[in-house]
Amino acid sequence: MFPRLIGVIHLLPLPGAPGYEGDLASIEQRALRDAGAYTSAGFDGILLENFGDVPFFKDSVERVTVAAMSRIACRLREKFPVSLGVQVLRNDALSALAVAAVSGAEYIRVNVLAGVMATDQGLIEGNAAEIQRARAGLCPEVSIFADVLVKHAQPLSPVSMNRAVKDLVQRAMADAVIVTGDATGSPVDWEDLREAKVASTVPVYIGSGVTDATVRQALEIADGVIVGSAVKRGGDPRNAVDLERARAFVKKMGLQP
Repeated sequence: MFPRLIGVIHLLPLPGAPGYEGDLASIEQRALRDAGAYTSAGFDGILLENFGDVPFFKDSVERVTVAAMSRIACRLREKFPVSLGVQVLRNDALSALAVAAVSGAEYIRVNVLAGVMATDQGLIEGNAAEIQRARAGLCPEVSIFADVLVKHAQPLSPVSMNRAVKDLVQRAMADAVIVTGDATGSPVDWEDLREAKVASTVPVYIGSGVTDATVRQALEIADGVIVGSAVKRGGDPRNAVDLERARAFVKKMGLQP
């Protein structure tokens, strides 16, 4: 059973990143506090990502990033019973699989699993063949959540949402599809979401821009939502989770903590 409400843990800059301040233990403690807030509020999933590591590598991250994320993911898995996911930005699915394999995470998120997208990191190409073979050999139980026409990116040539979703599911073998707006915190286009839901034979998530005012409308179409900015202090993804905002979100969703 996939989680229905996933809270994003936006890690502060990790070792090796320009913004790293030299204290990995405090980064880990912040991640644990955020996870605790999500769990207390009633979220049934958390997603760990190296959000603070700007500017991002487009493909392979440094080894120290994988080590740091593995350490934190293992602590999260040890302490919290909710579903755990991993995303290694910008598009290092192989490292995300490695972190998931050692930590016991249930899923990874991949920004570009199929196709080619023009991004601020350059051209990012999907690599489903290598990723799926790596998963089969390393951690076949881990699910792959794939963004379709992902935020902060543009396809090189026009492609319909219907075609993009079908390619992700039928040809790249995604286990779930994520629809986003144009940028972090931006709302989705409802028509895009409907088109994705019709085209997909796997669960469809909204990956940006859902608020407590729109979550019920969102779940009339989508199977689940991934939330970050809306439940952070001041609505800023760089800040810690605001427990009261998270609880209000769950209440609007109709769930009980």
